[in-house]
Amino acid sequence: MLCYFYTFGCKVNTCETAGMEKLLIEHGFQSTDKTSCADIAVINSCTVTASGDSRVQNFIKKLKKENPNIIIVLTGCYAQAFPEKASKLNNIDIIIGTKDRNCLPELIEEYIKTKKKICMVKTYGKKDSFEILRCDSFSKNTRAFLKIQDGCNCFCTYCIIPYARGRCRSMPLEKLQAAAHELIDAGHHEIVLCGINLAFYGAEWNGSLLDAVKCVASILENNNIRIRLGSLEPERITEDMLKALKDIPGFCPQFHLSLQSGSDSVLKRMNRRYTTSEYEDLCCLVKKYFPECAITTDIMVGFPGETDEEFCGTVKFAEKIGFAKIHVFRYSIRPGTAAAEFPDQIQESVKTKRMHILQKLGESLQKEHLKNLIGHTVPVLFEQEKDDEFHIGHAPDGTVVKVYEKNPKKSLRKSLFYVTIEENDEASCYGHIASSHANQT
Repeated sequence: MLCYFYTFGCKVNTCETAGMEKLLIEHGFQSTDKTSCADIAVINSCTVTASGDSRVQNFIKKLKKENPNIIIVLTGCYAQAFPEKASKLNNIDIIIGTKDRNCLPELIEEYIKTKKKICMVKTYGKKDSFEILRCDSFSKNTRAFLKIQDGCNCFCTYCIIPYARGRCRSMPLEKLQAAAHELIDAGHHEIVLCGINLAFYGAEWNGSLLDAVKCVASILENNNIRIRLGSLEPERITEDMLKALKDIPGFCPQFHLSLQSGSDSVLKRMNRRYTTSEYEDLCCLVKKYFPECAITTDIMVGFPGETDEEFCGTVKFAEKIGFAKIHVFRYSIRPGTAAAEFPDQIQESVKTKRMHILQKLGESLQKEHLKNLIGHTVPVLFEQEKDDEFHIGHAPDGTVVKVYEKNPKKSLRKSLFYVTIEENDEASCYGHIASSHANQT
């Protein structure tokens, strides 16, 4: 039978979808990217916002309209956080949530036999172990995402994720090493470690994220393989960790440190576990050990009660840190969270205005970061086949680098070359190849 897969949400969901795809293929199913001929659709949902729930529902309706006989499997955070709502949706045949997805082949086989709707959403407990969905390849991608952590213990007042993902739990080091081996053997040249709250990796056994990076680094045979970190919460990133990461070959100095607000009073209402002063100190430490790093972030505008003064404080703080890139988003009421009941909800027009102000600042800061790279020679891992004009790859700090080479003798994809940066636009740098750092593989 042919299976179609679609992912909403974060890189963790992307990893899990790839794992479920591999699992079903191992059980005799085949993968397709065409909904019209698929027998089964596996939809991995996100529930960060209520509008995200609507997008999932509308996508499923459209899919069922195009292919009335398709079997719909709903998995992911929406199904886990709101199983009763999900079970009432007419177009869904199997609901499984975010737990025990290794049972998916059996559930599909059961539904095919009985044609009876299945809802298997199990609740999380404090002693749950990390569920491993094996994935040895991300199709033809040069980089691969490796989920090594799940769950969150922080309970920010705006966030539903602890209810959709359970408590923090981590992939055991021996399993992590085996998973990284599979990805490298499959031909990937960069491994991106990711998680729901990645900085809390190893917290269950008094370990740390550094243990995970060292584990992956220990199996790298040469410096052609790079290690990158996904989004990080500021907690548990220490000076000792940064000092050790600096000496790990292939480690990429890109730090996405989620800020959410540059106002201490807003951070407190959000139940974030740091102050702006502590966040700034961490950024200074990152820059101390990685002078050529990129620090990027997420900032939320329009949190309940956010005053003009608090917002202006966020703008000034972002400018002070000098982020290489800012992902700006408006606060959205998420039923089931504490902040949904807070007074002084902000008008949408005010949120939009504030978002545009921060986006404009973010664009300016990003352009300044890229401009500062001009004249530097950086190693670039090329990840795409040549388009009409350019070969495209990423520098260690995450910068998109484009190189124009007329009729090269062979593809640059999966190769690492030193590139001298000559110019930039709003989102990319451009340069020429200075020398080869590694042979094409």
